[in-house]
This record gives sequence, C-alpha cells and structure tokens, in this order.
Amino acid sequence: MAGLIGATCVAAIVSFFVCGIPFGMIFAAKLSGIDVRKTGSGNIGMTNVARSAGGKAAALTFLCDVGKGVVCVLLGKLVIANLCCGGDWFAVAYNGAFGWAGSVLFAASVFGHIFSPYLHFHGGKGISVGLGAGLAMWWPIGLGMLAVFLLCTIPTRYVSLGSICAAASLPIQAALWGMSVPAVIPTAMVAAVVIWSHRENIGRLVRGEERRFSIKHKDKNKGGSR
Repeated sequence: MAGLIGATCVAAIVSFFVCGIPFGMIFAAKLSGIDVRKTGSGNIGMTNVARSAGGKAAALTFLCDVGKGVVCVLLGKLVIANLCCGGDWFAVAYNGAFGWAGSVLFAASVFGHIFSPYLHFHGGKGISVGLGAGLAMWWPIGLGMLAVFLLCTIPTRYVSLGSICAAASLPIQAALWGMSVPAVIPTAMVAAVVIWSHRENIGRLVRGEERRFSIKHKDKNKGGSR
C-alpha cells in the first residue's frame, strides 16, 4: 500500500505541474499579442481567450487544456497499474479496488490548472481540463459533465452557469456510477473548488450582469469582458 500511495503522490505532483501549463496565455500571446491576464476577466481559460484573442486561440486553448487532462490521468493510471498492481488496469479503474488513485490524479490535474505554479498559483477555472481528466478517469462521467454543461450553456449562452452546474453534478455522477467513498471525495473537492473559482460569476449571474459567451472578431475593436 505504501508503494501505491507513493506512486500516486508522484503521479499527482507531475499532473499538477503539467496541467498548470497556461496554454490560454501562451496562445493568446502568440496569435494576438495579448496578455490575456490583463484583458477582460483576466482568466486564462477558453472563454476569456475567445473574447479577447479570438476563435483560433480559444480552440487551441480548449484542445490543449482537455488534452493535458486526458494525458495526465491516463498515463498516471497506467504507471500506477504497472508499478503497483502487476499491470492490472482494472485495479485503478473508477470502480476498482484502487479507484481512488484515478480520482486523486483527476483532482491534481484540475487543481494544477486553477492554481498554476507558473502564474503564482493563479490560473483558469478548471472546466476544460476537468472535461479531459474526467474522460480519462471514467469516460461516462466526462460525457455526463459535458451534457450538463451544454444543457445549461446553449439555451442561456452563460458559460459560467454551465460550468457551475457541471461541477455540481460531478460528485453526484461519481456516486451514481458506483465509485467508492474514497474515490468520490476528491471529485467533491474538485466540485467545491471549481464552484468557488466562479464566485464572482455567481454574483454577476444573481445581479443579471454576467456577459454571455462571445468570440472576438478581428474587424471589431478590442473590448473588455467579464
């Protein structure tokens, strides 16, 4: 068990640092010459990148943020399974004996993005990376979060509302899929932190001041976003 815990901790630390890479800031700077941290909401996530730097930068940000979540959780589970479980992949599956290891990697990936070690522990809000990490943890949970997000976002065009609802549904979906209590706990922690990271959005939603999703076009003047 000590070896399993140690391997999980190492994989979680690696996931934290890899998922802390601020792709939104990188692509906004490369493609538009914009420091996305000083534009709009100051967030490095896909939504603020779309509003501030345009669709191409936003699409690349989304793909890379999802991708880093997928890669970190899948590779982490693979390493743990081979080093500590005799190559038994099912031992670290969502409902396996050590399913909590995958949940820990999921949480580390999302927290790395929200508390980026490269940006003085400030970052995005964890939705895109959470989708990727959720798909790698147990793909129906990832798709379930995506479904909740789309159901809440498409009619309203409030990305923040969809994000909050998707996060809130995470531990519920994990429990419904039969994950053990030790495996559900990290997902509940992620849900709480993601909702906390949207606290300003919640206030604006309540006051009716939240901006709907939009994409910056080159022929329009630069403008702020929330």
